[in-house]
Amino acid sequence: MLKLIRIDDRLVHGQVALTWTPALNINCMVVANDRAATDEFLRMTLGLAKPAGVRLHILTLKDAVDFLHDEKNGGLSILVLVNSVKDVCMLAEGVAAVQSINFGGIRARPGASAVSKAVALTPDDIVLVRELLGRGIELEVRQVPTDKKVDLQTLLS
Repeated sequence: MLKLIRIDDRLVHGQVALTWTPALNINCMVVANDRAATDEFLRMTLGLAKPAGVRLHILTLKDAVDFLHDEKNGGLSILVLVNSVKDVCMLAEGVAAVQSINFGGIRARPGASAVSKAVALTPDDIVLVRELLGRGIELEVRQVPTDKKVDLQTLLS
């Protein structure tokens, strides 16, 4: 079962491993990222951050969509991690079960403006965010599960 889709440009790190994974009783993490799926060094470093006892699949976006559709994975408690709004849109297009997306951490970069202390969006990101909102998908900003959910739409107003 898909428990959470999180946008975090760091993908797997301590905050995810130590707070989100136990809070949601995650037993399977899926990193959906085309670069990570083909970069052996990145795959190794992401694996080092994985919590003990949790499966880690580092997949291309297409393979992640297939993984989430595969009935044999239905008994898993799955956390999906992507590192960009563009990638989460591609995932949401392929997986109807996506009803909510957590914006956890997108660092400042050229052309991006901060909408919260941990999320900076470019104008292109905002166009994609509005598309997701138009599909009725909940977009919430939270770094850790104990934070109060903040509706991303209210931050854009």
